[in-house]
Amino acid sequence: MSMNLLHKWCCRSAGWSVFSRRVLLPWALGDADLGRSTVEIGPGFGANTDYLNERAGSVTAVEIDPDYADHLRKRFASTGGVRVIEGDGTDTGLASRGFSSVVSMAMLHHVPTPALQDALFAEAFRVLEPGGVFVGGDGSPTLPFAAMHIGDTYNPMPPATLPDRLSEAGFTDVSVDTTPGALRFSARVPS
Repeated sequence: MSMNLLHKWCCRSAGWSVFSRRVLLPWALGDADLGRSTVEIGPGFGANTDYLNERAGSVTAVEIDPDYADHLRKRFASTGGVRVIEGDGTDTGLASRGFSSVVSMAMLHHVPTPALQDALFAEAFRVLEPGGVFVGGDGSPTLPFAAMHIGDTYNPMPPATLPDRLSEAGFTDVSVDTTPGALRFSARVPS
């Protein structure tokens, strides 16, 4: 999933990390109980991984880009609770029903097709234990969001279609909320 230089700079900046920790993650995750074991799909530079590690018993970060995965391994080598694997969010290779939560933050728009996004939802469902939660947030289609992604893989998630797509993957208790320029979602695997 390609990112242009401006986007890379922004996502690895201290400003983005602070914004993510103080605003984006608390808003997107709300009061979701991440439980004992979280899968973070698409951590990129890891701006959200520290926060998730504080809220869950352990974090398995699944990153498709080998350079980012290597960066994350080095960054979290001395931090307990974070395991980094290089892999695809549509086929993680993780155990079925082995995790209490899956988190996807600001990366769904980098999944190149709706079919692959749906495959990612199905994979999140597969790795979650009964009662597990899938939560996250993403940008919604706006002109400024599109402008930031010139030259990127850019496939924004239409908020109106997300509830049905998550339900089709098997999730229940689906909730999608929007604010200008952003969306957040939560869904549960039936108990």
